[in-house]
Amino acid sequence: MYETSLTTMPQAGPPPLVSAEQSRYWFALYIIRNHEKRVEQQLQTKGVEAFLPLFSVTKRWRNGLTVKVNLPLFPGYVFARIASTERMRVLEVPSVVSIVGNRREPLPLPDAEIEAFRKGLHLRRVDPYPYLNVGNRARIRSGPLTGLEGVVVRKDNRLRIVLSIDQIMRSIAVHVNAEELEACG
Repeated sequence: MYETSLTTMPQAGPPPLVSAEQSRYWFALYIIRNHEKRVEQQLQTKGVEAFLPLFSVTKRWRNGLTVKVNLPLFPGYVFARIASTERMRVLEVPSVVSIVGNRREPLPLPDAEIEAFRKGLHLRRVDPYPYLNVGNRARIRSGPLTGLEGVVVRKDNRLRIVLSIDQIMRSIAVHVNAEELEACG
């Protein structure tokens, strides 16, 4: 858009270039396992918006000590919001192997999906789950993660919906109540 003020009119000419913020997309970065937290920190140090979803698990060590540990929800992956001009800056980070895509180019992830994860994952209990591509599909119709679709499963007599990110072939199980779900067509 052109800048205008009360005293001047916009000048004729080509529209301004799209800003870098508008041309940024979410990508999955494939990284060396067990380096997820370090990669997220290094990306943020370089000024790259990064997202590493975590889940909590209680571990019991051999000495009897019980500790709550935050682990990556998608082991081996960190998400980064970058412009196409920033790809090399991201690939230069130690432990980053590649940007997930097809053999020719990196493929962006749906912004709405990543933003729903960022805003809603901390409001629910989540667990990693084996990637599935069969079963009854449902959509979360209320509460955090509204609109996301997945496969309904039962575990420990509790209802869960398995949400998958197809490009990285990873899934998570989110605890839900039956009234929060609606069938997909």
